[in-house]
Formats: sequence, structure tokens, C-alpha cells
Amino acid sequence: MTKILVLYYSSYGHVEIMANAVAEGVRSAPGAVASLKRVPELVPEEVARGAGVKLEQDAPIADPLELGDYDAIIFGTPTRFGNMAAQMRNFLDQTGPLWARGALVGKIGSVFTSTASQHGGQETTITSFHTTLLHHGMIVVGLPYTWAGNAQMAEISGGTPYGASTLTGADGSRLPSENELEGARFQGRHVAELAGRLNR
Repeated sequence: MTKILVLYYSSYGHVEIMANAVAEGVRSAPGAVASLKRVPELVPEEVARGAGVKLEQDAPIADPLELGDYDAIIFGTPTRFGNMAAQMRNFLDQTGPLWARGALVGKIGSVFTSTASQHGGQETTITSFHTTLLHHGMIVVGLPYTWAGNAQMAEISGGTPYGASTLTGADGSRLPSENELEGARFQGRHVAELAGRLNR
């Protein structure tokens, strides 16, 4: 059995939707089990509710020290000026004890994201996230061009060779398209299959 953690932070639900698609992809791989969890909100509840942040989400809150229990971790974060969200950064900054004992060395790490626009930092968010994974000794996996949706030209769509992405629109009204969700599913299955091979 290959254990995959899909760990995300989502302010308004876009990354949450993508995370569910990633988990769906993981579960489609033979012998793979997906756990879907999220990182804690840092914004005070009153402020978050005033900003329309989606505080009620089904996924339970993860503990930083449980990351070593999985064969692969697929991280999801919205873009903040071309970097991961502070909530995800804060969570990862608590993984020092895992780093000290090499608990994530040799495990697969992968990333997906959301941005407001096509040029809103989707690629730099993912590639800058990779730095943390490499410091942990993880094997970084993206979204290869064997997924045909990465070459989509008939419509505006997220999707990069670094990882799946969705475009939300400046007001957040755009939900993930079917092409973007398919990219998320492909990434989940791809990571699960590679993790399964490493286990064997």
C-alpha cells in the first residue's frame, strides 16, 4: 500500500477543489491510498470571515510531524506574489524535527497552485516551493507533457510542467475548469504510481 498525503491551504475554495481532484487521481492508481488534509488558518476568525475566507472545509487539520508517515506528499497552495501562502510557509517552518532526522529524504514531493491570472506567478510559486522540498531531500515530481492538457491552446487554462494550476480571475469568480481538474487528477495518479514503484 502506497500512502499519499494531499496537503493544502485554500482561502476561497479553489485550491480545495483542486486538492480533491488530486486525491481522486491518487486513488485511481493501484495500491494507493490518499489522505486529504489542510494546514491551519492564521488570519483571526473575525477578519477571515469579513474577507470571505472559506473557514469550513471538510479536510482535517494536519500536524507537521505526521508528514514522515507518508510515501509522497502533494502540496497545494494559492499564490502570494509568486510564492506560497503564509499559512503553508508557517506550517513548513514547523518541520525542522523532520529535517533533523531525515524523515522526508527519498520521498516524493509535488506541488499544485492557483493564481488570479495566467501570469500571476503560478510557475514561480511552484518552483520556489521546490526549494523547501529539496532541503528535505525529497524527490520533486511535476506534471509532465504526457498529460496533453499542458499543451492546451483552445482555451485559457492553467497547467504547467512544474505542477497543476487553476486560474481564479481577479475577483475569484472563476472555478477550476475541466482541463485544470484533469491536470490535477493526472498529477495525483502520476505521483502515486511513481511512489508505488519506489516502494517496490
